[in-house]
Amino acid sequence: MGDETSEQQALTERGSNRSQRPTSNAFREFIADGWAEGGMPAPVRGPAVAHTAVRRGRLSRLFPGERLVVPAGPLVTRSNDTDYRFRPHSAFAHLTGLGTDQEPDAVLVLHPVADGHDAVLYFRPLAGRDTEEFFADSRYGEFWVGARPSLADLQVVTGITTAPLDELADALAKDVGDGGVPLRVVPGADPAVAALVDRLRSGPTRGTDAEAHARADAELAEALSELRLVKDSFEVEQLRQAVDATVAGFAKIVTNLPRAAAHPRGERVIEATFDGHAREEGNAVGYETIAAAGDHATTLHWIRNDGRVEPGTLVLVDAGVEVDTLYTADVTRTLPVDGRFTDVQRRVYTAVLDAADAAFEVARPGARFRDVHAAAMDVIASRLEEWGLLPCSAEESLAPEGQFHRRWMVHGTSHHLGLDVHDCAQARREMYLDAVLEPGMVFTIEPGLYFKADDLAVPQEYRGMGVRIEDDVLVTADGNENLSAALPRRPEDVEAWMAGLLG
Repeated sequence: MGDETSEQQALTERGSNRSQRPTSNAFREFIADGWAEGGMPAPVRGPAVAHTAVRRGRLSRLFPGERLVVPAGPLVTRSNDTDYRFRPHSAFAHLTGLGTDQEPDAVLVLHPVADGHDAVLYFRPLAGRDTEEFFADSRYGEFWVGARPSLADLQVVTGITTAPLDELADALAKDVGDGGVPLRVVPGADPAVAALVDRLRSGPTRGTDAEAHARADAELAEALSELRLVKDSFEVEQLRQAVDATVAGFAKIVTNLPRAAAHPRGERVIEATFDGHAREEGNAVGYETIAAAGDHATTLHWIRNDGRVEPGTLVLVDAGVEVDTLYTADVTRTLPVDGRFTDVQRRVYTAVLDAADAAFEVARPGARFRDVHAAAMDVIASRLEEWGLLPCSAEESLAPEGQFHRRWMVHGTSHHLGLDVHDCAQARREMYLDAVLEPGMVFTIEPGLYFKADDLAVPQEYRGMGVRIEDDVLVTADGNENLSAALPRRPEDVEAWMAGLLG
């Protein structure tokens, strides 16, 4: 056991042992004095302000008379006293327009009023330089993590009324109780805020009341997800920027392929190339980059990226830049490491491309979201039948009781895209899988074929090869637009593009 002094010091306070800070009154007076006024740049109205007001209005109409609580989320500990880089909850970002690493612990509240809701953004404002937080708080202090906006600053940026975070509890408690204002909170966004809401809600916090509260919160999460199914013009522009930056990142990958092929962990070279580009051109990657060479490409979410990139093989790269507003691209290309496809690689690649093209043909207003997947599967099953890999006809395989072709493509063909790489995931089935496509929807088209190295159901020439082609698609009034069309898709175009980059 430790000595008496150590035992008396709380565990939570022992992190300060590594970095002793001055505590004298003389120091406190000295550090608080002698700073210039107006050191922060003047706040600028955010580009999404008009759009976020419309989004909040749509949400307001769904829950009249109820108080809606949308947290940004807390900082998350990575290790000991270090945190992951903060990213606000997507619903919070969608309704406020705040992106990058802005405002951990903040909470957007829609307070009910006679004609809808008044939005108030509660957050931790900039502390004065005469406070201990300024120099001593390594998590929030200006000396450690930089200056935060003032209440007035953030009101300009978001167009939302602001208030100090320490007023949140009283604001949520107002008129709450039996027969009072109902409360809903986004589940999973901030455990501390959720616990506060649970304490304030009327009735016991167990049994049927707890179940009813959970259902109410789930309905809010569902509504927030469905609110993003059709993108507004600002969102589409952000997605265009994310895709354009991603296309540029793929070009950098190709130029670095020779170095990747020479490195014992060539997949890491690819990952680092793209991830560095994403930090330079945006906020970060929208998800962990998949750089999967050879048989690794048959593992759908291969993110270890520690393998070799061998000449003569394919490397599947699934990557997306997340821009500062947090909208992300999601693009996949399967590249021949040598710059040219072999005959077998071309055969598989062309089948996947034809499946993608078939999906594009039906991705238009009036079709159902599920039709996109069905069109791709028609092609996949047909090619597998031609190659003699199915134990039955393509028609029999496509029947619900068959599905043999799915052995080599177990994932879906499409998912919505936006603030989350798998956007709108909490939407109802009838609003997602069974929905009729509308202009403004943005989703992926990403068929693939994956033949594992130990798959005895296919000839040797196919084994250890995974191919996926993924593009980001905007539904338009008369069809669709491939937002990632600048990145070559046809095998001959891929080869020519790579040759031009490699010299």
